[in-house]
Amino acid sequence: MKKSILFIMSVVFCLSLHAQKDTISTAFSRVKSTLSSKGPDISVSIYPVPVRENYFNIRTDREVSYVKITNIIGQDIYKVQYNTPQTLTKIILDNPGRGMYLVTILFSDGGRVVKKIMIEESE
Repeated sequence: MKKSILFIMSVVFCLSLHAQKDTISTAFSRVKSTLSSKGPDISVSIYPVPVRENYFNIRTDREVSYVKITNIIGQDIYKVQYNTPQTLTKIILDNPGRGMYLVTILFSDGGRVVKKIMIEESE
């Protein structure tokens, strides 16, 4: 009796581990696809890296129509919609905290890129 209960418990444990592994893999692949470019031919440069002041620049080979900065817990801390699309833009943030942020860039042709940046304290 003890052996059969032990066997059943080990099978249930293995199945739950396998289910967790699949969930983690699925969640990771979603995050990975979110951080990648929508098109392989979109060139985006964000500098300086890491960001040490309250500003950074975005240079692209396409016209940018919208930029959004999101903190790591999902709060939008900055949004700008350009009436005249830009290929070089300077983003000035109001007292950003240290940490990782996501920069979402929408292009006038419908393309979209999400990049991550690190903001550090200025020296």
